[in-house]
Amino acid sequence: MSYGSGFFHLWIKVPGGDSSGVVTAFYLSSRGERHDEIDMEFLGNKEGKPYTLQTNVYVDGEGGREQRLRLWFDPSAYFHNYRILWNSRHIVFFVDNIPIRIFKNKSDVGGRYPSQAMRIEATIWNGDDWATDGGRSKINLKYAPFKAYFQGFDIRACELVEAQRSSSSSNARNCSSDRFAWNKKIFWKLDPGRQRVYNAVRKKYMTYDYCADRPRFPTPPKECI
Repeated sequence: MSYGSGFFHLWIKVPGGDSSGVVTAFYLSSRGERHDEIDMEFLGNKEGKPYTLQTNVYVDGEGGREQRLRLWFDPSAYFHNYRILWNSRHIVFFVDNIPIRIFKNKSDVGGRYPSQAMRIEATIWNGDDWATDGGRSKINLKYAPFKAYFQGFDIRACELVEAQRSSSSSNARNCSSDRFAWNKKIFWKLDPGRQRVYNAVRKKYMTYDYCADRPRFPTPPKECI
């Protein structure tokens, strides 16, 4: 099934030990080269060093909207809950009910925003050309197999036929209807308590934000304004 908006939940336990170069991912994605995608990627590390959680958003096949945070716990020790909220206002990424990233819909000022029908996927793969220390730390196969565990999958979402990719379609408009709980005004922005937690987590744990990368983007992308 594919979806046009909703809440997507998954409990994940990532590989432990020396997991350098190993990427465990939970994401939404449409099909084709010009696909939309909403990513949560767990970047493995040397034993004893913290995991990094990278989030990214693709629109029409173009990504490059990375943010990275050091996780404040060991995600390989226990299952933790990861959620994605996607509605017409914003995309919010959660870790154990804590919001860690908000990607706002800035299409009114020329920003780009996912609108295609997307499926839910979870994978584990070799990303050692970039994932750990910028690709300097490679997968060490003597620590294989690398196992990720997924459970408690839950979807509360609007089903959207993949062929109806245009946001102008009646089905896509229906997925923005406030008859769905996640589209109601209460989910348009964080409440004050969650906003404070969001600000504190990002201040303490964020290690990279593409919006602040001036050498890469001398003119900030429109969704960052």
